[in-house]
This record gives sequence, C-alpha cells and structure tokens, in this order.
Amino acid sequence: MDYSSNSRWALPVILVCFFIVLLSNNVVFASHKVFIHLQSQNAVNVQTVHRTGYHFQPEKHWINDPNAPMYFNGVYHLFYQYNPNGSVWGNIVWAHSVSKDLINWINLEPAIYPSKPFDQFGTWSGSATILPGNKPVILYTGIVDANQTQVQNYAIPANLSDPYLREWIKPDNNPLIVADASINKTKFRDPTTAWMGKDGHWRIVMGSLRKHSRGLAIMYRSKDFMKWVKAKHPLHSTNGTGNWECPDFFPVALKGTNGIDQYGEEYKYVLKNSMDLTRFEYYTLGKYDTKKDRYVPDVGSIDSWKGLRFDYGNFYASKTFYDTSKNRRVIWGWSNESDIFPEDDNAKGWAGIQLIPRKVWLDPSGKQLVQWPVEELETLRTQKVQLSNKKLNNGEKVEVTGITPAQADVEVIFSFASLDKAESFDSSWTDMYAQDVCGLKGADVQGGLGPFGLATLATENLEENTPVFFRVFKAQQNYKVLLCSDAKRSTLKFNETMYKVSFAGFVDVDLADKKLSLRSLIDNSVIESFGAGGKTCITSRVYPTLAINEKAHLFAFNNGTEPITIETLDAWSMGKAKIQY
Repeated sequence: MDYSSNSRWALPVILVCFFIVLLSNNVVFASHKVFIHLQSQNAVNVQTVHRTGYHFQPEKHWINDPNAPMYFNGVYHLFYQYNPNGSVWGNIVWAHSVSKDLINWINLEPAIYPSKPFDQFGTWSGSATILPGNKPVILYTGIVDANQTQVQNYAIPANLSDPYLREWIKPDNNPLIVADASINKTKFRDPTTAWMGKDGHWRIVMGSLRKHSRGLAIMYRSKDFMKWVKAKHPLHSTNGTGNWECPDFFPVALKGTNGIDQYGEEYKYVLKNSMDLTRFEYYTLGKYDTKKDRYVPDVGSIDSWKGLRFDYGNFYASKTFYDTSKNRRVIWGWSNESDIFPEDDNAKGWAGIQLIPRKVWLDPSGKQLVQWPVEELETLRTQKVQLSNKKLNNGEKVEVTGITPAQADVEVIFSFASLDKAESFDSSWTDMYAQDVCGLKGADVQGGLGPFGLATLATENLEENTPVFFRVFKAQQNYKVLLCSDAKRSTLKFNETMYKVSFAGFVDVDLADKKLSLRSLIDNSVIESFGAGGKTCITSRVYPTLAINEKAHLFAFNNGTEPITIETLDAWSMGKAKIQY
C-alpha cells in the first residue's frame, strides 16, 4: 500500500480537505520535505505515554498493513509493513512476529525486504496461502522502479523444519505476474490469499483502478501457482469508488459462527476493499458464480463508500485468515495515529498499532457480518468489578472504580422501559454518513432515548473524555440506533495538531427487548467498541493530556430524558501482552 503522498499519508480524505483549507501550498511542500527527512531518522527515545499495553506494536518506529496472517504447524504468524529506520512511512520491509495465542508475541528478523530487481523499490502488502503438502507461500507486491511500477512476487520458507519460519527466500523466477497494457501499473497491488476452484486452478485477486474512478478486483488463475493468466473480466468492479487496495475475498457459513475455507456456491461471500480515496474500507455480501468467476453483491448490499464497514472508525488495510486450530475466520486491522504532523510521531518514536484480532461470522439476518475480539484476549483480564440494576436519570453518571480505567475491558447491557421518547429521525439525514449525524448529536446534546453509554479515558470533571454512546431515533417505519465514538473532547491539545473526529455507525438491531449492549476495549490511546454483540464496531485513537495512566477515569452516563438502567456492567483491568523484541 502507498502512503507516500504529500498530504497526511494514512488519514481519511476528510483530513486531506482539512489540510487544503488550513495550510498553504508552501507549508505542505515544506511538510513533505520534513516527511522525507524523517523516514530514516532512528528513534533515540521512545515515549511510553499513550503506548498501548495489550495491543500489538513493535518496540519503535512506523507500522502499517497487517500482511499474510496465518496459522501454521501450531504457530500464528503475523507479517506487517514496517519502517526499521524511522517513525513515518518509508523504507518498508515485511516485519515478522509469531505467537501461540494471538496476544503474546515474539518479534523476529524481517522476512521480506527490498533486495532484488523485482522489488528493489519496495516490498508492499500481500497474503499467505498454504499449498498442498502443507507448504506456505507468500504473494506480495514488489515495486520495480521509481515510477512505482508494481508486480506480484512470491516468497517461500528457507527451512520448513524451523517452527518459526524465520528465513524466507525470493526465487529468481519472480515476478510471477506483470501488468499487461490494460492495467494501470501503478495501481496493481495487494494479492489475496489464493483459493482453488473445482477445476483444479488456483485463483487470486488484486486491487486496481480503471479510468480514474472504477475500482477493480482483478482475477488471475494458475494451474501450478507459478504461471498466472489474467481472467477476461474482473471478479467485480464498481464505478465511482476509486482505487481498490488490500482486497479480501472469502466465504462465510450461512449459519453458526464457525469459519469455512471452501469456495462453493452454497455459501455467502464477502468482498472487502480498502478505499484509496476515503481511507475507509467497505464490504459487500453476495454470491460467487464459480463457473463464471463473477461475484454479485446481494440486493440491498450497498456497493459504494456508503456500504457496510468492518469498523466505522480508525481501521484500515484489514486482512483475514482461516484459523484451522479453532475453525474460525479471524480479521486483523491496522490503526494509524491521529496526530496530524509527522514530527509528532518522530518525537514519540513510534506510529501505528495492530488492533485486537477479531473472530468474524455472518449475522443470522444474512445482511451483515458480526465481529468479536478473539477469546484469547480474556486471559489478560485481572481485577474485576461489577455493577447491576443501576438506574441513570437524565444528566446522571456513575463512576466505575476498582480497575485501571486507562487499560480496561468493559461489557455493559443497558435497558430502558419505553421507546416513546426516541427523537424523530430527520429526513434530511438520510443521505448523511452516520458520523455526520453524531457530529450534530453529540454526547452533550440532550436527547430523548440517549445519548447513553461510557465516558472513557476521562478526567474527573470530563474536561477530557471520549464518550462511546447510543442514541435511538424514530424513523417513519422503524427505529434507528446510532453508535458514536466521539473524540472531539478527547484531549486538550489544540485542534490544529490533532485529528479529533466523531466516528459513528448505525446498528441494525431489534429493540423488542428494549436492551442495547456495548463492549469497549480501552488501551491508553485506543478505544475499540463493539455495539450489539459486534454488529457495529468503531475504533478511535485519542491522546489525552490529563486522563492518562492512573489519572484516567471511566463513567457510565445518560444524557437523555428517558431513564436508563445498567442491567449488568462487568469491567476488568487488563494486563500487558508479552511482546519479546
């Protein structure tokens, strides 16, 4: 993936617009020169403030996309884009870490780095496939020249008897795939995990762009995994979406939460693309015609920027894998920093984290996916506190004490007696993004049924806090539930140095039982929230100045006129993940 543009390299397009408004061309140019200079400035001091305790991040420097996650011979492997020389994007190699449980990790030497003519200008994202005979292979994008011409290469383990697969070889018959004249050679990257069709041919998909606006999932086929032929048509394409990168294509079972790794027509399929224009991801659910090699989204599955997302916040370049040890599909996502200037990341000596891996499956409705943190995370839970049957009237809050609020795991079920006070859903909001509605109707704006939720990473008097909350609206034919994670008051730092945004998503949930559940993973500078059992997920990155470490507080609150009851609240202090550098 490419983060080498003049503007902030990994923030949503909203922030790019923010730059255009606030900064002159001369300042942008100067910032870019600083950015280039910082690419190879090694971190001398690594600041611990805001570093996570149980999320994955290396000892120092920049990371981005998770690459080629896999489970092989009892070991989980995570590769990821990494700058070994600095805390901004550049000098990218494939770093490599291994784990027995997806939570505690051992960092190894980089597995893939620029060294051959077919990748001398860059080793970008890719995926892993386990070939017959239990032989893993990595497909990745190589950059061959200064024009960013992109080709697809492969790498194999040097020693299959090494349980950690420390060393990888890039054979000389690379590249395997070179773009033909019909393909934009600078927008041709991030091969998926391969799958085999009933005809015995392997298939992979790459992200691309046609005529400036049509996103493509280009398909290639191979009999032997070495000679690849481009299909006559893409697996799927959509006009007006811009360049697709980090595509992912996988089946999900129609019932239950188990994962599958078979590509038959009897399953539902997920096509996910990371959107170069918006720096968000979206996915559709649909059918895969295995004879025509065409993917068709279901009716009602929105095939555009306004489609479903794995996460409605700071979450990008995700990659899934099938975990044979627990028969589950697991998704990894990357979360970049939200400070605006690269000098800030350079000063603290690190940038980027990998979010907690999540199990993913099809919701019983068949209309969306559900995600939940992998069960192994619960091994880090320590001190536990509980609340139950606590009523919150309008304007009331209750503090959750007895845990470490800056590093916690919280699960809560809210209930309410009536839906009558739900606010009317303004018809003018229909074409707005959920986060725009959240911007209008924040946690401090009194409502009817909501806002209610958790005030995380908060000061005692809420000068700083990141509220994660629900608000229920009454539309013409149903109710609309909004889940927000609002970073506007997350820090007292100046707005012009921080990206403080209201992330939000609507939650498709039946309110017949008049209950809503929320789980939030709080880890110093990241809040991952899961609404209604994981139907809607939102990640926020925040940098409080006062609500840090032992000075952080956690509250449950209600700012709606309808009383709310905390039926149950379970909160745990979270221990640190063991990461060996």
